[in-house]
Amino acid sequence: MWTVTTAIVAAGVVTPAASGTTTASPCAPDGTYGPPLPSQSVTSQLIRGGFNFLEGPTWDQRTGTLLLSNMQNPTGPQGVQPSAILRYTPPGTFETFIADSGSNGLAITADGTRVLAATHDNRTVSSYNLTDRSRTTVAANFLGHAFNSPNDLTTGRDGTTYFSDPNYQRGNRADEQGGRTSVFRVRDGVVGLVDDTLPQPNGVVLSPDGKTLYVGATGADAIMKYTVFPDGTTGNRTTFANMRTPDGATIDCAGNVYWASFDEGLVHVFSPSGAQLGTISAGRNTTNAAFGGPDGRTLYLTSGVSGAFGLYQTRLNVPGNPY
Repeated sequence: MWTVTTAIVAAGVVTPAASGTTTASPCAPDGTYGPPLPSQSVTSQLIRGGFNFLEGPTWDQRTGTLLLSNMQNPTGPQGVQPSAILRYTPPGTFETFIADSGSNGLAITADGTRVLAATHDNRTVSSYNLTDRSRTTVAANFLGHAFNSPNDLTTGRDGTTYFSDPNYQRGNRADEQGGRTSVFRVRDGVVGLVDDTLPQPNGVVLSPDGKTLYVGATGADAIMKYTVFPDGTTGNRTTFANMRTPDGATIDCAGNVYWASFDEGLVHVFSPSGAQLGTISAGRNTTNAAFGGPDGRTLYLTSGVSGAFGLYQTRLNVPGNPY
């Protein structure tokens, strides 16, 4: 069943409430934008390779840096993948920002003070303070049952966060979701179910106005679209587009959707109506994408094969929505 509005309070969580101050958006109020791509087929450029498995890029506007997760191979009897948050400072500096973060997807909060992380190490959604790097729990479980392995997330200006829960990083740990792979939301410390019928939900992204939620169902080769109501609940699910193995995603100020296809090594670009506008290539096994740069018009992509992943970039015509 999907669009369940009943929610529970997850014990011991810290709410990622938006503060009164938000970071400036590169999106112009009531802005009018032209075509987002310089051509129908765009090729990105490698910044640096040699990483194990990159995921979850997100731009930190306050510091002008890109945060991303570098996941390692499974270890130990539970088969859990260690992970660290890296920080990239253009044009070429990489450093470990948070070791042992346990993270996959990342998203900077609207006030710019924390990075939210889908953390498969303890099967939660976490928040890392960007100043002291301390960790708190945002979503601990649903109905007392551990999540599978939170994978990707997106957050709105009001602090509502939506996250996917496939079982890719669950390893050998017990299945407490009864075989379901789901999409959840957390708002004011309350966890609610969005949809538990999608096979391996993966990338999630909100429209710039916060009224539409997009979710990639990797197991169905489809991108789903939901109406978001003012209280953060969702409804009216429809199929937005079909594509091979949708992974991570991002969106620009005009509402154009950029979705990584893992199998194809491409990012497919769709208009808000679902029309395909073109593709951006980044080698093999593209996992995710995020806008950044001083003007918000640089698209960063993570792509590669295990043990030889790279961070790529390309310049586009429309700035990205920061959330």
